[in-house]
Formats: sequence, C-alpha cells, structure tokens
Amino acid sequence: MSHGDPSGLEPIERAGIEELRELQLARLRWSLEHAYDRVPHYRSAFDAAGVHPSEVSSLADLARFPFTTKADLRENYPFGMFAVPREEISRIHASSGTTGRPTVVGYTRADVDLWAGVMARSIRAAGGRPGMTVHVAYGYGLFTGGLGAHYGAEALGCAVVPVSGGMTERQVTLIRDFEPEVIMVTPSYMLAIADEMERQGMDPRSSSLKVGIFGAEPWTDEMRREMEERLGIDAVDIYGLSEVIGPGVAQECVETKDGLHVWEDHFYPEVIDPVTGAVLPGGEEGELVFTSLTKVGMPIVRYRTRDLTRLLPGTARPMRRMEKVTGRSDDMMIVRGVNLFPTQIEELVLRTPALTPHFQCVLTRPGRMDDLTVRVERRPDASPESAEDAGRRLAGLCKHNLGVTVAVEVVDPEAIERSMGKMRRIVDER
Repeated sequence: MSHGDPSGLEPIERAGIEELRELQLARLRWSLEHAYDRVPHYRSAFDAAGVHPSEVSSLADLARFPFTTKADLRENYPFGMFAVPREEISRIHASSGTTGRPTVVGYTRADVDLWAGVMARSIRAAGGRPGMTVHVAYGYGLFTGGLGAHYGAEALGCAVVPVSGGMTERQVTLIRDFEPEVIMVTPSYMLAIADEMERQGMDPRSSSLKVGIFGAEPWTDEMRREMEERLGIDAVDIYGLSEVIGPGVAQECVETKDGLHVWEDHFYPEVIDPVTGAVLPGGEEGELVFTSLTKVGMPIVRYRTRDLTRLLPGTARPMRRMEKVTGRSDDMMIVRGVNLFPTQIEELVLRTPALTPHFQCVLTRPGRMDDLTVRVERRPDASPESAEDAGRRLAGLCKHNLGVTVAVEVVDPEAIERSMGKMRRIVDER
C-alpha cells in the first residue's frame, strides 16, 4: 500500500484540495454516465428529472440529480441495480432486510479490490500497520462487515484472525492466545467481550490489544472514553454501509479522533435537509447522502443513508470529515413531542457510575400517549440499593438534559440479551 512513500500514506491522502476536487469531478462525470448508460432505473430517474450526465460541469451540478432510496433498491430486487452483466459480478452481499426484502449489492473483481484498498487505508488511519494481527469479530457472510474488514487487513499486510461474531468465551481465549494488536467489532459487542474477560479473571487492560476499530452502529464520545479507560486501547470509529460499498467509506484517524475522514476520492458526500432535500452548507447538520465515484458493478447516485451528521473541513487528511453519527432519522423516537435518539440516552447512562452501557429503550403506549422506559443493567459491583439510586439519577438526567420524563428499570447484570452484531437499542411495544 505504501507506493514508496515513507509515511505509508497514498498520494491522494496528502493531495491539495484543488487536486482532489478535479479528480472528483472527472470521476463523478464517469460514474453518472456509467449509471445512465447501464442501469435502466437511473436512465428513467434522470430522464424524469430532466437531467443528463453530459450537463455536469461542476460538483455543485450533482444537486440537480434525483436521490436514490432503499425503496428504489428493493423495487429492483435482486439484480436490477447492477451495471454489468451477471458474469462480471464476483461478489454479492445483502443487508439484513429486517423490514422486508433485503437490499442486494454486487461487486466486480475491481470493486472488491477497491473496497480492500479503502479498508486498508482505514485500518492504517486507525493505527494498524503491516505485520500486525487483526482480530475480526464482525459477522461474516451476507453482512459486509466481516469480509470487508478481512480483505482490508490482508491488503494492508496484516495477519487476520477471522473469528466472526458470537462464542464470546472463545473470542477471549483467542485474544489471549493469539495476541492481536487490532480488533474490529461493533462497540456493543466489544463491551460483551470486555465483560467476558473480567468474568474469566482477566484484566481487559492487560490484553495485547492496542486499537479498536468500532462501527456498524452509532456510539458516543462517552462510550469512547469508557472503552479506552477499560481496555487501555485507542478506540476509533469506522463508517460505511452496504449500499455504498460496506465499511471503509469513512474512518477516524487515531492521531486526531475528531470525526471520520470520508474517502471522498471514491465516495462523494452531501448533507441535505431531510425534509426538503436541499443541500446544506458545510457544518450544518442533516442527512448524509453518498454518490459512488469509482464503483463499476453497482454505481450509486445520491443515496440517502438516513444517518444524521454534518460535514467539516479535513484535519489529519485533506478529505472532509463527518461528525460521528448521532442517530438515524429512522431511529428517532418521538416521545411526547420530544425527538430523542438512543445515543443521547447512552451518554447519560455512561455518566451514572453504577450502571453499565447495556441498555434498551422500550416504547409503550398504555393510553393515548407514548411512554419510554430505559431498561439498563447495573454494574456487577453495584448493590441493588445503589442501582435503584442510579436509576432515579438517570431519570433525573433525562428530564433535565433531554426535557422528557422516562421510567428507568434497573435490571441485574446479563439480564439484557447480548447482541453479537448490532445492539437492538429500541424495543417498540406500541
């Protein structure tokens, strides 16, 4: 990956903004042409909007093109969004499809190599180096996490331990015996692994791990502090989604930990007003939208991610940063007129020492109004009495900081189901 540069960075990671923008414009024009020529959905969507790729003379012109949504991908299930003949597709992934048909993504050989490249770049930015051992506890299979991390770590020159999710006792055994420096896992499952280390009498800070690359679900800076303190690691955020390519769309740099640099030589970001669809200026919060610039098998144009964030100037890299995703527009709970996200609750739980970050938001509607109960585990060393106090304190923090009255139910350690992948934060019983 080094291309002879002693810093190990790719030339584009040190390029000037002008050079980056020129490259983006050339790639954008290619990608829009490719989508229009090869994908019937895009041809009809562009025609209906009265736009044509040949009219693009600046990056701002992208705003005239129509959005792509998850519904569009479902309507073209399974292979309608592919831009190449089936025999040129070398990998097919699909997202979980919890709400109906899964969304299917296809990769050519070149796309798989591109994905491995942006993942290698991400792992390097997180502090991984050639020769290190990487423990991959993301799920393998149709979910893009495991194989995305795996190919990227190999491309960087690391040894990969492809553990996948689950079997938490074995995760701990392998970390102890194989001594990996890097772990790639969802933040909620990392907590389960740390709990299991303690259960086995191992101090999590004594492990060989130096870097945790956490993604696939929103998590807070409070959670980062908790992880770093408890595990003695650098905890950094990775971002991606299957529809765009998988993990490796954006990565936090270990030297700054100030949000995720979008690898915008391959994925062009916009932030829009989720209601009007208007593009917002840098620094304003809205919904993140991505256009692929280099994907061959399944180009994506202005895909609405539903993730809420804002774009900021680059720091450790010239590419723009996206702030940590605080929530998804479809994860938003509206409780008695107040908009709430699980990450806001997480932040307050982490300020309450007797409680663990294992929690769920349970929504019920006993009468005409919605009620929210935060079900949260007490720490093993907290007495039931101090846990009751902590529950009252958490309810007070929610009222004071979020302006909403919640019930808090403190349960025993291990009482909330452990997820081996993404934590189920919202339980809707309405």
